[in-house]
Parts: sequence; C-alpha cells; structure tokens
Amino acid sequence: MSSSQIPAGKTWFDTLKVHFSDVPIGADQGISTSEFIDASEATTTLFDLLGSVAFTPVKNDMLGNVGKVRDRLKAAPAESTTLQSLVKAELASKSHKATEGLLWLVRGLDFTAQALRADITANEGISVTEQKPKKELADGFRTSYKNTLAPHHSFLVKPVFSAAMSATPYRKDFYAKVAGEGTSPEVVKEQLEKWVSALEERVSILKTFLASKEAKW
Repeated sequence: MSSSQIPAGKTWFDTLKVHFSDVPIGADQGISTSEFIDASEATTTLFDLLGSVAFTPVKNDMLGNVGKVRDRLKAAPAESTTLQSLVKAELASKSHKATEGLLWLVRGLDFTAQALRADITANEGISVTEQKPKKELADGFRTSYKNTLAPHHSFLVKPVFSAAMSATPYRKDFYAKVAGEGTSPEVVKEQLEKWVSALEERVSILKTFLASKEAKW
C-alpha cells in the first residue's frame, strides 16, 4: 500500500478490514484467534507507508508468523478459538511451531506499539505537521527496537533491522503518508491513539500469557 491508495478524506486506519479494537477479549482474557491474526496481518501494510525497502524484512517476518498461527487455526479450529487455547492445545500435541510464531508476532507488534506510543507521548500537544518536533519518529523506533526485538535477534539479524530503523521517515512525512488528501491531522492523531491503545491492551495480555509456564515448550 502507498499513501496514494488512501482515499481522500480518509486515513490508513480507515483502510483496515479489522482493527485491534475489533478483536474480542473474553472474560477469561482469551483473545479471539481469527480476528487477532487478521488485525495483525492488516498492520503489516503500515510498514509499506514507512517508505523504505529496509522495512521489508520487518513486514515479512511478521507475515511469516501470522501464517504459522493461521495454519494451526486451520488445522485445529475447535481447539484454537482463542490464542491461549491454541497454544495450550498445540503444546499438548508436542509441537510449538504456531506458539513460537505467536511469540515472535507479539514481539513485532509490541515493537510497533512502543514505537508509535513513544511518538504520541514525546510529542503530546504538537501538530503532526510540525517541522521540528520534540522527538523524531526514528528516535521512538530505535528505542523500541532495543527494548523489544533486539534482545532476541542474532548479530546477523540486528544490522538488517537497524537499517530499517535508520530509514524511518521524518515524523511530518509519516503522518502525511498515513492520511489521504484533505484529511485533518487531528483525525490522524485521534485514530492513532485509539489504535495503539487497543493494540497495547492485547499485547499486554499475550505477553503475560506467553511468559507463563503453560506457554513454555
């Protein structure tokens, strides 16, 4: 997806078929598998808007992990209605391909959420069109990478992802790409806050679950 594909008066968020706010969370904190992987897959188009081929490995990594979880859902639908039940059933079968995929997917989503949250927090009250914000988008992406993915990446992989962080566009340019022609910057900020908050809530639940004994292999 490119910014030219976003309809006038709309934003990237309006193009998403499934938002994280649409992903059900049960009373037992169970997160619906189908909607979650659809929302995760939709999220990968954000990396296209970052405007550099350096982000291709980031996108492909996330899509690969979405595929592992989706394959398990198709193979054992009755046992996989929630991500937590999928993991428990798969581990009981002495396999962990989808569980490992989910772990890496959550790390990738956590990276995305933390990077965008950093921009929202650091530049609170500052217009998305501001030429000199308090922090540039790349600052948040670099810090988020160090906090989420870098500790789990090998010395061979780190340079690839570090290159992507350095290729992050200027904040004002990124927000322009997320918005269609004639879209108010304030609309973009409001939608971003809502989207990131919903993503953070689901990532937090899954991080806690994946760190528990029942999710270990």
